[in-house]
Amino acid sequence: MITHQILLLLLAGYIVFSIDKKQNYFPVPVVLVLLGIILSFVPIFQGITITKEIIFNVFLPALLFISSYSFSVQALKKNKWLIGGMGTVGLMFTVAILGLSIYAVGNLFINLSLIGSLLIAGILSPTDPVSVVSILKNSTSDEKVADVVEGESLLNDGTSIVVFTVLLEMYLHDQSFSVTSFITEFLFVSLGGVFIGIIFGWLLSKAIHYTNHRQYQVMLSIIIAYGSFYLGELLGVSGVLATVTSGLLLSYEFGKHRQEEQFRDSLDGFWTIVEPTILSIIFLLIGIQSANYLFDVPWALVVIIFILSLVSRFIVLATSTMVIPRWRQRFTLGDSGMITWAGIKGTMSVALLLGLEAEASNDHLLVSLTFSVIVLSLIIQSIGVYPLTRRLSKEH
Repeated sequence: MITHQILLLLLAGYIVFSIDKKQNYFPVPVVLVLLGIILSFVPIFQGITITKEIIFNVFLPALLFISSYSFSVQALKKNKWLIGGMGTVGLMFTVAILGLSIYAVGNLFINLSLIGSLLIAGILSPTDPVSVVSILKNSTSDEKVADVVEGESLLNDGTSIVVFTVLLEMYLHDQSFSVTSFITEFLFVSLGGVFIGIIFGWLLSKAIHYTNHRQYQVMLSIIIAYGSFYLGELLGVSGVLATVTSGLLLSYEFGKHRQEEQFRDSLDGFWTIVEPTILSIIFLLIGIQSANYLFDVPWALVVIIFILSLVSRFIVLATSTMVIPRWRQRFTLGDSGMITWAGIKGTMSVALLLGLEAEASNDHLLVSLTFSVIVLSLIIQSIGVYPLTRRLSKEH
């Protein structure tokens, strides 16, 4: 990308954010993706590409930090077991159910291996609540669904990377699956990322308290967001979980300090500008990039995989909330359905998919199929969140 293309994308994003103020039926990311598809046919935007490295190294640390430091620690404590379960073990069960389902149905349309099917499921497993959380909170007085959706997404990003990495190695090198090596790798990468996040977040959150200059507080928050991510990746553990943990710890430390509002105002003044800027660019780029994949896929199979992804997620969620008495008292089947529907595929899924494309450039059909499911999920689920939430609220 060159300067004038970035400026034009930012201008388009500004216009969309300014017009779409209510964000009920057409959340901003949906409009941006659709606009991006249209812009892909404009000569000045042709040739623009987005890579896994751009998403991971530039966009992702900031988005993760914004979500984690602004996430309520009280909401995390209240829903910690469901959030933790769905963000880790629940995600693995979802990948297994969805992967087996894709393998069973997909071979009726195209030739799919079991590992290829599981890889698709792994790419579709992380959720991106950025386009729906505000809608969930504005359309109902009960915020527990939005809290679970937002909290789960913070954890499943890290889990999905580990799952994807293991499956990708098996897919590329025709390796057999080893439960022991998978669990060992998962624990090392995950716990290592959390440990770095705790150390990094605690040290810098203490440093923020020693200055009253807002500019320096913002500078330190940037170091927390990107420093914890890069340090984690450098040491071979989860940079995603490092950033998420450091952001949550910062939020926790703010809650213990009398100047919490001052600290949050300082950070919000900067990050609330950064967030829409990043979202404008990334969702427009997703739309532009998707135009390379949407017109040469078996759309019947795309729709089926999209439906299977919802069914698989609902099975895991509903089973978990029905079996465990404590969860059954707080979450109805309607809540499980709403959490399922709000589990939209987004930025992380695209990043993982671009990682697959870079490593397996000859699998255009697999990449196109998965990209189409991501776009379908982003559009249909985002549009349906508001009316579905309102309907469930009336039934309660």
